[in-house]
Amino acid sequence: MTRRPLVAGNWKMNGLMASLAEIAAMGTAYDVYLKTRVELILCPPTTLIGLALDVATQGGVGLGAQDCHADASGAHTGDISAEMLKDVGASYVIVGHSERRADHGETDAAVEAKAAAALRAGLTPIICVGETRTEREAGEALAIVGRQIEGSLPADAPGTIVVAYEPVWAIGTGLTPTLADIADMHAFARERIEARLGGGKGRTVRILYGGSVKPANARELMSVANVDGALVGGASLTAKDFMAIAAAYR
Repeated sequence: MTRRPLVAGNWKMNGLMASLAEIAAMGTAYDVYLKTRVELILCPPTTLIGLALDVATQGGVGLGAQDCHADASGAHTGDISAEMLKDVGASYVIVGHSERRADHGETDAAVEAKAAAALRAGLTPIICVGETRTEREAGEALAIVGRQIEGSLPADAPGTIVVAYEPVWAIGTGLTPTLADIADMHAFARERIEARLGGGKGRTVRILYGGSVKPANARELMSVANVDGALVGGASLTAKDFMAIAAAYR
């Protein structure tokens, strides 16, 4: 089954209004041929989503957010609902990123609730899973990721959701697992996604790899079986690097 590759940029807590110029440059470089090969989205900070909408749309680049609350509205000072994100033009939202799990104590159940909220609002959740260095060295990587998939994916989710495997120890460190390790984990993740969702949905869910993806290794990483694209951190902040990663699909 053919799954359209997806390259998503996670800007994290970076980006000011001047950064809109980088989004415009990405749209310019996202030519007609590349659009037939790969879907591109950016997840800037919430402050820029509405401002970036026109610029991104003109270039064919989709927009996502980096988190959402499980509730549609309410007394949650400082939080953003999935409905609010949809209202300003987002089409995707990242949930369960390892930095949210670590810094904010998000559990699998909390991530599942946020993913369900995204679906409720008409957004596509990008659900993140991944093990720490200690867990990998203890031989627990598969068990951890399997548990996160079971606990973080809504059981009734459609096959259009996205799962991102990001080994925590590889994020921003310059380290990456071996290609064999990535292939094994993505094959395992697809099996566990199908076990969770059923109905053949495991064959349609796109599984992204994240963790120190950069222009120098993108083509090699994207060629691994069951890797349907990338979730890119720091390298997505500039049009030059982000589009060089996307160019792996030319």
